[in-house]
Amino acid sequence: MSDPEEGSVPPRRGPSVALMEVITAAVLFAVGAVVIYDSQRLGSGWGSDGPQSGYFPFYIGLTLCLSAAAIALRALSGGLRAGETFIDGGQLRQILSVLVPATIYVGLIHLLGIYVASALYIAVFMVWLGRYDIARAVAVSLGVGVFFFLMFEKWFAVPLPKGPLERMLGF
Repeated sequence: MSDPEEGSVPPRRGPSVALMEVITAAVLFAVGAVVIYDSQRLGSGWGSDGPQSGYFPFYIGLTLCLSAAAIALRALSGGLRAGETFIDGGQLRQILSVLVPATIYVGLIHLLGIYVASALYIAVFMVWLGRYDIARAVAVSLGVGVFFFLMFEKWFAVPLPKGPLERMLGF
């Protein structure tokens, strides 16, 4: 057993590009199959007055299925990226550090309203990822929230989802 050379980069661990391409192809194929199935339910043929409701969606679903099959075949045939790692642990952590809070933010919009949820989201990102002090994060997030409230609710008259705070204040 040999020791790794000093200064060498350890091999990256994670799923291969080929595996992720096969998974993506499977998801695309499933979406295409659902579109084809529903197009058949609507009628995907040519009627006396022209194409039926499912005619064009049927061909879009068929194109998705054929494209997915081509992607899977290319990935399984050991194409250009056969042994390449798709993502390693460090990269996945970076992605999840944005994806998880964004998912929570979307869920909070229903509970707290878009303005409060957005202010919280901005403040959390400023403190957590931007390393700003809490006072600055609170000032910026509240300022942005109030600005967008005035812009959408008052100036543009576009109602956005409101939560208990806005209802308590009479909006």
